[in-house]
Order: sequence, then C-alpha cells, then structure tokens
Amino acid sequence: MNWHENIISEPGVLFGKAVIKGTRVPVDLIFEKIATGYSYDDLLAAYPRITKADILACMLFAADNTKHEKVLSVA
Repeated sequence: MNWHENIISEPGVLFGKAVIKGTRVPVDLIFEKIATGYSYDDLLAAYPRITKADILACMLFAADNTKHEKVLSVA
C-alpha cells in the first residue's frame, strides 16, 4: 500500500495539514481517536466517508514520517 494515494496536504484544506483524501479528516485526529480507544469499526461509523484503507494509510504515513526524521542530541 502507498499512503500517497489516500493522504494529501494542500494549503487550502485545513491550513495544509495532512488529511484523508476527499475529506477534511486530519491524520492526527485518526491517531488521537485510536489512542483513546476507538476501533476501526468505531472510526468507520463516526466518519462514514473514510475506509479501512484510509486508516491504514494514516498508519503508514506516520511510520514513513518518523522513519525519516532526524534526531539530534542536545546534551
């Protein structure tokens, strides 16, 4: 799966935040809901315009972004 097919970031949509394509549902909201106990089924019921593939794309988006971040020691 390629998250680029499901996740977009455009200046005119939520100030350029990463969102699920075709919606105004931000990726960080999906993570917040999962962290507070929402299941995939809960998310799909709460946001009927998203799919399981969209939720998985959010996970891949986060993995890809943290994989390429640079960590600098400040000690």
